[in-house]
Amino acid sequence: MEITIDMIKDLREKTGCGIMDCKNALINSKGDFDAALEVLRAQGLQKAEKRVNREASEGRVEVYVHSEGRLVVVVEINSETDFVAKSEPFLELCHEVALQIAANSPKFVSEEDIPAEVIEAEKEGVAARVREEGKPEAIIPKIVEGYMKKYMDENVLLNQKYIRDENKTIADLVNDKVAALGERIVIRRFIRYALGETTKHLEEEEDEE
Repeated sequence: MEITIDMIKDLREKTGCGIMDCKNALINSKGDFDAALEVLRAQGLQKAEKRVNREASEGRVEVYVHSEGRLVVVVEINSETDFVAKSEPFLELCHEVALQIAANSPKFVSEEDIPAEVIEAEKEGVAARVREEGKPEAIIPKIVEGYMKKYMDENVLLNQKYIRDENKTIADLVNDKVAALGERIVIRRFIRYALGETTKHLEEEEDEE
């Protein structure tokens, strides 16, 4: 199959990879666009994997303001280099992650960020609830397991379904950019403020006063 300039251009726009990388991927996949996409993604992830011990200390603090200041999101996303931090694919990622946080209100970046006491409290709460409903003791662990998966998917940013494509999670979205850019990208932290809402931190301060 002939590899056209338009095919290379489309693949480059989709991945952010260099022209020659896109051309070679299309040649190696015999013009199969989806196969070329997977080739570039695998190559990018392999490059990033080799750099896993490198510090991601560059990046961007993205600020998203919605509905005339009624909702504000601030998210820090890190890359290894300033060059990547200023690239269009990275800036797009920062904006999309901020939109995701605004729309779906996650509580944590990753599962590792959830305090052990929060996990334990959630498990105990659902177990007590299903016991009150008269569920057999033997199936309670399975119910708790299912509940916790749903809890993680709803409250962990990286686990959430991407608002523009429910076939992807935010972790998938980040990995796509890692594959395209070839270096580590880390969503470090975020804050979401909505008018009229009170965060746990602010509630604690008010209680102390």
